[in-house]
Amino acid sequence: MTQIQQHLQLDAIDKRILTALQQDGRLSNVQLAEQVGLSESACLRRVRLLEKTAIIDRYVMLIDQTAIGKPGTVFVRVTLEGQQQEKLQRFEKAIGKVQEVMECYLMSGDSDYLLRIIVRDNEDYMRIHNRLTGLPEVLRVQSSFALKTVLKKTELPLDESSR
Repeated sequence: MTQIQQHLQLDAIDKRILTALQQDGRLSNVQLAEQVGLSESACLRRVRLLEKTAIIDRYVMLIDQTAIGKPGTVFVRVTLEGQQQEKLQRFEKAIGKVQEVMECYLMSGDSDYLLRIIVRDNEDYMRIHNRLTGLPEVLRVQSSFALKTVLKKTELPLDESSR
């Protein structure tokens, strides 16, 4: 979080703007202003401030992974040979080059990293698995195939009453 983000308090209108844009990032400023109850110029100023402070990180399009031929999801726990900073950095640099890795988290607990990988099928995963085991500092790779996606969200909760 940047220093500007720490000082910017989101009010109800900011939250409505963020919620609307999370639901449809292609809304025009005119549509957004109407939806949140602001003038177009006031709405644009607020959106630009949310962008400037990096509260709005970026705009993306979500693609259905099944539609592009990668219906499988595999969660992979990776254990490194050690946890020295240079080993972590080498692994993190290398894992960023594996396109099928959609998310990578440094973890506490039994393994060092948790990855979410998308795959065509088991054979496709075997190819990726072989690549993972060859990455710098990798000691062990443990894989779990997702059988079914029960819940997958992209919208961050902004309403404090939902806590």
